[in-house]
Amino acid sequence: MTELLDGLWRASLWLAVGVLLLAALRPLLVSLGGAGLAYRSWWLLPLLLVTLLLPLPQAALLQHVPTVPLKVVPGAVNELAGQSLPWAPLLLLAWALGTGIFLLRDLRAQRRFERSMGPLRARTDGSWQASEDPGLPALVGLWRPRIVVGPDFDQRFTEQEQALILQHERSHRRNGDHWANGALLLARAVFWFHPLLPWAARRFLRDQELACDARTIGLRPALRGLYASTLLKAQLVHPVAPAVCHWRSQPVLKERIAMLKQSKRKAVPWVSGQMLVVGLCVGMGAVAWASQGGAAGGPAGSVMDREIQVDKMPPPSYPKSAFEQRQIGVVNLRIEVDAQGHPTDVQVLSATNPGVFDAVSIAAARSWTYRPAVKNGKPVAGAVRIPITYAMDNTEDAK
Repeated sequence: MTELLDGLWRASLWLAVGVLLLAALRPLLVSLGGAGLAYRSWWLLPLLLVTLLLPLPQAALLQHVPTVPLKVVPGAVNELAGQSLPWAPLLLLAWALGTGIFLLRDLRAQRRFERSMGPLRARTDGSWQASEDPGLPALVGLWRPRIVVGPDFDQRFTEQEQALILQHERSHRRNGDHWANGALLLARAVFWFHPLLPWAARRFLRDQELACDARTIGLRPALRGLYASTLLKAQLVHPVAPAVCHWRSQPVLKERIAMLKQSKRKAVPWVSGQMLVVGLCVGMGAVAWASQGGAAGGPAGSVMDREIQVDKMPPPSYPKSAFEQRQIGVVNLRIEVDAQGHPTDVQVLSATNPGVFDAVSIAAARSWTYRPAVKNGKPVAGAVRIPITYAMDNTEDAK
């Protein structure tokens, strides 16, 4: 449970770093490679999340085995168990509820938009015509994306304007922008608590439309004026769906028109722009991946070792038969813990009453949560020895 919360916390921090970095670099990226390069730079955020899921390489097992004693009496609660975080389950519950609410809200908005289009009719140009206009034309759908136009599409736009609009929506589909919007919907639900994500989502959708405009007009640069007038004709206020690529889109009209003028300028070669974005993503991803060592075990440059720590250590239950027979004893456990803090092996080194307390001791050790040992600032695999004393009261020693 605490591992999931820690993972969300680290992912939120790196998302904030990525968003702030993209906000700072965006003017440079636009000046070098235009709207398309700025849009591709958003690959940085999912890459950061993926690198945080990659495990660090396993280091050699530490030879030194620390000892953490534990005493168990019937009905007692070990003091270390009280150090667990009582608010962790509440935080996890709040996150799960928030994720469910935000995901349900967006899915309902998407469903409401699709229903408000009414019955669809196939057109000869490959698009579909709706009987109502909740904010069309648009690319609608995830698994089977369809270009849907409004009922007055033929009357409102000339043939040349229609061709530009359809080309714009086909560019969205070829580029997989509908999948990107689906991923954004999921990210907004998972990180609903993140203060920077709403701004990042708006900026991402703007860059998506600007990049699509640039791709569309790049094929027919002589039609910039007609493209701008088509935008002016279509820009009306309509509700939007969270996973739809709208022609009447989120960016302000002024920014889209300005982009059409800027597209006349010569940008850096395509390969150079790609190398710039790839370098940015790979570099930041490597830093995020390497930071897991520091998050798990202290300053990255430290040369001091840290022993394995047991975060949550609820004591095993006193066996009923042993309690009835007033049996006491000591079980010495050796627990091997990997670099991620997971127990990989539990062995009974010795037991004063073999077979009496072994099973409950092993089961308890596997349920405990650990922090891995740290060597030179990096988490490493290690082992810890825990002698568990079973006594009938707090003053009685095991015999």
